[in-house]
Amino acid sequence: MTEGGESERFDISVTTPAGPVTVSVDVPAYFVPIASIVPSMRRMGEAAQALEERRVVAQGSAVSCKKGCAACCRMLIPVSAPEAFALADTINTWPADRREATLARMADARARLEQAGVLSHLREVAASERQLGDDAFEPINRAYYALRLPCPFLVEESCSIYDDRPAACRELLVTSPAELCQDLERNPVSPLPVPLRIGTVLALLWSDLGGGPARFIPLPLALEWAERHAQEGARSWKGRELLERALDKVWWYLSREITARQPAAHGSSIPGQGIPQP
Repeated sequence: MTEGGESERFDISVTTPAGPVTVSVDVPAYFVPIASIVPSMRRMGEAAQALEERRVVAQGSAVSCKKGCAACCRMLIPVSAPEAFALADTINTWPADRREATLARMADARARLEQAGVLSHLREVAASERQLGDDAFEPINRAYYALRLPCPFLVEESCSIYDDRPAACRELLVTSPAELCQDLERNPVSPLPVPLRIGTVLALLWSDLGGGPARFIPLPLALEWAERHAQEGARSWKGRELLERALDKVWWYLSREITARQPAAHGSSIPGQGIPQP
């Protein structure tokens, strides 16, 4: 660790199922909101995912996902509370015309979901004070996917928030032919294993800091949820404390993921993304 000015730099090393990962993160030495930890956690997740991708490539496979291949952008994406706050912060920095166009697409998506009878179920998910398991989301997930509703951030089949996209989007990669993703219910696809689910880590962190469940918010509701909970999102912690508590969740998750991947593992249980993919 090096210290200087108003931030501290930490070299964080963790062992993932894909191998050891080391990332450098700069942490503010002052009090910051929970959204500030999101970029550092994403870098850690991406480093682990890159190792997994290299392992798969070395075995003779290749990731099929390319720019413009947006089949997965019709899926229900779960967003942790810290990611929802971070996304709202990002959009608030945009020029008015870009922000208003995005908010209009969000409103259109909610209108379609309401017409299809799905919106109320998504709002129940976002507001639930109970810890919901993956199985509880399967009917909602399938109803959403049946609509083939484009993500509100999808513009001309490209992600308009690519650098700020949720962890769940970053982690969904396949090695099967890209055309199979056009119908995930009928076609068998081969997803790349995810060594470290950052959305889950951030959801666990939010639960630890504020109590309540490890919450996931459906992406079309993320901005309205963040606005409704703005006071909670404005709470702050010392940068180092926030990092340490986030790393506690990383290590907790990895210990269970590594155990779960062992052939003889039985009875291990790790949280998923809250909203399973089709």
